Amino acid sequence: MLPGGQKLEAAKLRGEVSEGMILSERELELGQDHSGILVLDDGPEPGTPLADVLPLADDVLDLEITPNRPDLLSVYGIAREVAVIYDADLAPPDVSGGQSPGPGRNGQVDVQVEDLEGCPRYIGRLFENVAIGPSPAWLKARLVAAGMRPISNIVDVTNYVMLGLGNPLHAFDTTKLDESRIVVRRARKGETIRTLDGETRKLEPTDLVIADASKPVALAGIMGSEDSEVDESTTTVLLEAANFEPLTILRSSERLGLRTEGSGRWEKGVDPYLAETAADLATRLILELTGASFAGETEVAAELPERPVVSFRPERANALIGLELADKEQRRILTGLGFDVTKDWNVIVPTWRARDVTREADVVEEVARFHLNEVPFTLPLRRTGARLTREQRLRRLVEEALVGAGCSEIYTTTLLPDDADPNALRLPTPLTSDQAVLRTTLLEGLVTTARSNLDVGNEHIRLFELARVFLPPADPRPEEHWRAGGIVQGGFGPAKGVVETLHEALKIEPSFERTQLPFLHPGKGAAFEAGWVGELHPERLEGEWGVFEVDLPALFARVPERLVYQDVITFPALRQDLAFSVPEGVSAAELVTAAREAAGPELHEMRPFDVYRGDQVGEGRKSIAFAVSFQSPERTLTDEDAARLREQIVSALAERFGAELRA
Repeated sequence: MLPGGQKLEAAKLRGEVSEGMILSERELELGQDHSGILVLDDGPEPGTPLADVLPLADDVLDLEITPNRPDLLSVYGIAREVAVIYDADLAPPDVSGGQSPGPGRNGQVDVQVEDLEGCPRYIGRLFENVAIGPSPAWLKARLVAAGMRPISNIVDVTNYVMLGLGNPLHAFDTTKLDESRIVVRRARKGETIRTLDGETRKLEPTDLVIADASKPVALAGIMGSEDSEVDESTTTVLLEAANFEPLTILRSSERLGLRTEGSGRWEKGVDPYLAETAADLATRLILELTGASFAGETEVAAELPERPVVSFRPERANALIGLELADKEQRRILTGLGFDVTKDWNVIVPTWRARDVTREADVVEEVARFHLNEVPFTLPLRRTGARLTREQRLRRLVEEALVGAGCSEIYTTTLLPDDADPNALRLPTPLTSDQAVLRTTLLEGLVTTARSNLDVGNEHIRLFELARVFLPPADPRPEEHWRAGGIVQGGFGPAKGVVETLHEALKIEPSFERTQLPFLHPGKGAAFEAGWVGELHPERLEGEWGVFEVDLPALFARVPERLVYQDVITFPALRQDLAFSVPEGVSAAELVTAAREAAGPELHEMRPFDVYRGDQVGEGRKSIAFAVSFQSPERTLTDEDAARLREQIVSALAERFGAELRA
C-alpha cells in the first residue's frame, strides 16, 4: 500500500505480469522528485523490507504544545518527557565530529552584533567546498513526516536540527554577502527586503535584521532573503546559530503577517545555551552530507542568564497535589526533566525552563503532572468570602431560566470569517481566514451548531449561548456586550415562549412590536426593549426555527432592585374574553399598552390568544381576541365594575386605533 492509498497488485504490462512497481521519490512521499526511479544507497539485498532501509512511519505523533513550553517544540524535548514517564535514560544529542575547530583563517568569519539586547548570542560557522545536492532518503523521510518539504542538503540540515533540538538555524551563501560580512542590527528607515517567498517587504526601525555590509539579507528569526539564499551554485556557506529576543520577533512577525516554523519558536523563547549544541549537530551533518570542509567560527555573545534557583519543599508538593509522593520519586522526576536538586531541596532550573519555572508552585506542578491520574476526585471546600456581583447573579438566573425552558447551553467561537455588520472589527493578522472578524451577534454560532445537530439526526433541538459580542466602533477597543441568544426548533411561537419565560424569571413584563430583520422570515419578527425574536429565514436553515437575541445590560436595567408583593389571592378576578376588529397594521402589543393606560391597575392581565382574518371583519382588517382579567387588591369587583373598565378600554382603543368591539 503506497502512502497515497494506492494498492500494488499483480498487473499485466506489455504482455508480461508485473508483481510490483518501481517507485520515484514523490510516490513514496519522500520528496517532490518525480523525474526518475529512487536509487537506494549502499545497495541493500533484494527482498529487504523497505521499512528497514527508509524511516517510513505508519504513525506520526500529533502533539498540541502550550505556549509556555517551547522546549517541547522539538523531538529531543518530547524525548525528555517520555524518558521521565518510563523512568528511562535520555541519551545526549550525537554531535560527535561537529565541534568547532576554532576561529577561521584570515578572519573569514566576520560577524558584528550591534544590538545585543535583540540578539544576545550569535554563532557563525564557515564551510568551504560545499557540494549542494539532494538529501539522503532517511533525512527527506523525517522532514516529510514532520510536515516540511525537502529542498537541498544544506537547507534540510537546518530544518532537521530545528525539529530535532528546537533551535532554528539559517544558512547563507557567503559569496552573496557584501564584504562576506554579517551585521546584526535594527532596520534603517526606508529599507526593504525581498524574502524567500518572493514578497518585497517594507521594514521598520523596530525590526531586527541580519545584514551584510550594505543591505539586509534576512529578517532575524523569521525568513531569509533571495539575495543570500543557498542554491545549486553555492560552494561556501555561513551557518547561523543564534538566539533572538522573543518580543522583537513576535512584533515583526505580526506586523508583516509572516509566520514561519522559526518565528513560532523564537517568539516563545528559545534556550540561549542551545545555540552551540545546535551548531555542533548541524556541523556534523553538513560535513557528512555535503563533503564540505570546516573553515572556522566566530561567536558574539552578551552575558547569558544564570539558572534560576527555587526553594522547594516536598511536603508542600504533597499537600497541594493531594498525594503522598516519596521524596525519591519527586527527586527522580525533577532530575529527569533537567533540574538539579541539592540535598536541602534547592532546585536549580534548567535554562530551557527558565521563563516559566520561577517559584515553588511551578516546581510542584512539574512533579504533579506525572501523577495527575492518581489524584482522587474530591469536592472543593466551601469557603465564605467573595460574593457575586448583581450582574453575575442575574446572568446565572438567565442561564437557569433558559435551561428550565428546555435549552442546552453551547459555546461558539468569537471569531468568524465575516459578519453582517460591515463595521465589525477585523483582525490585522488573523491566524486563518475563518477567524478574521470579531462577531457582533451570536446568531451565526447558533445557526452553525443547530445545523451540525440536524446533520447527525438530533431532534427537538433547543440551544442557547451566553457570551460577549464586540460592537463597533473600535475606539481603541470595541464595546463588549453580554448577550443571550437562542435557536429553537418549531418556529416563532416556541422561541417567543422562551423569551417570555426569561422575562418572567426576571420579573419583567415584555412589550413586543413588529420588526423586520434581513435574516428573519418576513412578517415573523418582533422587537422588545432588550432585543428581538423571530422565525429564521428558511434560506439560512432547513425547517422552521425560532431565534432570539437579548442584550443583557439593557435587560438587567429593567430588573427591579426590590420585589414588592402584590395581593393576587384575597379578592377573586373577573375574567372576560374581548375581541377587537382593528386595521391590519395595528399590533396586539399596541392594544395592550393602550388598554392598560385606560383601565389602570385594575386591568390585571390582557393576553392575546387568537387572530382572525376574513370576510366578517373586512379587507385590510383583522380580529384579535384577548383573555382579560380584572382584579383589585382592595375589594371584590362587581359586574358593573367590569363593565365600566371594559367601556374605558373600548373607548380608548376606538379613539386611538379605530378598533371595534366584536365580542
